[in-house]
Amino acid sequence: MTWWTPEKFTAKREFLEQRIEIITAVRAFFRGRGFLEVETPILQVSPGLDPHIAVFSTELVEPLTYDKRRLYLHTSPEFAMKKLLAANLPRIFQITRVYRNRERSPLHHPEFTLLEWYRAEKNYLSLMDDSEDLLREVVKFTKNSFFSRKKRQCDPHKPWVRLSVVEAFAELAAIDLLATLTDSIDPDPTPLAAAARLALHPADRWEDVFYRIMLERIEPHLGYERPFILYDYPTPLAALARSKADEPRLAERFEIYICGVELANGYSELTDVPVQLSRFNSDMKIRQQLYGTTLPIDEDFINALAHMPPAAGVALGIDRLVMLAVWAEEIDEVLWSPVTMAH
Repeated sequence: MTWWTPEKFTAKREFLEQRIEIITAVRAFFRGRGFLEVETPILQVSPGLDPHIAVFSTELVEPLTYDKRRLYLHTSPEFAMKKLLAANLPRIFQITRVYRNRERSPLHHPEFTLLEWYRAEKNYLSLMDDSEDLLREVVKFTKNSFFSRKKRQCDPHKPWVRLSVVEAFAELAAIDLLATLTDSIDPDPTPLAAAARLALHPADRWEDVFYRIMLERIEPHLGYERPFILYDYPTPLAALARSKADEPRLAERFEIYICGVELANGYSELTDVPVQLSRFNSDMKIRQQLYGTTLPIDEDFINALAHMPPAAGVALGIDRLVMLAVWAEEIDEVLWSPVTMAH
């Protein structure tokens, strides 16, 4: 049965009406705190450089000259929004569609809605506070007083749990994570696999073993009864986060979990240009090795990074937020229209 039949659409209309209320509440939250809502192009020179995210590309053709250029549908508005920070906008937010290929599951969709916000002159601790306030506010605009998925609950009004990744691995998996970090960029996976008593496959990297442990032993315990913030990720997983001044093996990055679902990812922003370029180049080597592809680095972003103030930012999945707030089980239930494949 196709998605637009009255019978099928009626079943999720109530969810969609609450979706409108939630997005309206999100906008009011940020505007009430002095944030400027911005809009940046979906088409970008670089879509985001996470080596494991598959992307969509297209071709821009200029009128008259017919010059052609390969562009990409962004996987996040991060690069463009950081240019606005460099342009001296201190508090900004955006709600936009983003695109990631090869992603479809009860929690994933190839086109989805992302909220990102940034504060200049702040670090990740301030953004954790923002996140707590935002989720407590949002839930007021639904018919429910707490989040739920698969009949398990999470009340954002209760005190949130904040636990470091190192502490989580020690408490939930009995692993001394820092002892397995043989390198800050590409650690040997053998010590971590041994500590976890996992078989090591020939192609496994340290992060592969890390995420197997996360999926099997850590994430199933996160975000039930009350929200969970997991923070201070190992530097090999820092992405665009800066490393901690007192512990360079860890980065000022955090993730929020509600009912076992990863809802948001935030960090204190890295503004050291040589370090960021080194990470980008490392990521592209990984992408080339694993998938046989590479992506361009946005040189304009690198130029802007040199002028960007200290800042922190968060990306939060709106569709997942709505799912959890209205008690839907799958992401398609809170989308007005899914991306479909012709048969």
